Amino acid sequence: MHDGPAGTKPGSDVTAEGAATQKRPRVAITYCTQCNWLLRAAWMAQELLSTFRDDLGEVALIPASGGTFRIELGEVLLWERVRDGGFPDVKALKQRVRDYLDPARDLGHIDRS
Repeated sequence: MHDGPAGTKPGSDVTAEGAATQKRPRVAITYCTQCNWLLRAAWMAQELLSTFRDDLGEVALIPASGGTFRIELGEVLLWERVRDGGFPDVKALKQRVRDYLDPARDLGHIDRS
């Protein structure tokens, strides 16, 4: 039997793309379903995936309750609604993700005054 992509066995769920994705960080957006914050969370996920498409392994949406809204990048808490006073605007969120992934990266018009 021959090996598949990146040394995987035929029929394996692991592919070369999947293995590469696992090495990139995961963003988790936990949002309150009682507060109907799914659309806000999904929009922020879409913005992050558009800007950091080659740098992120995944963006997960995690339903919660009790007014929860938090954004984590790996083990780092980037934003927490109560701690940080509300919700991040997209500019601030992208800058925080960039500062963690690649501080020297230019975000174009987002970094301009």
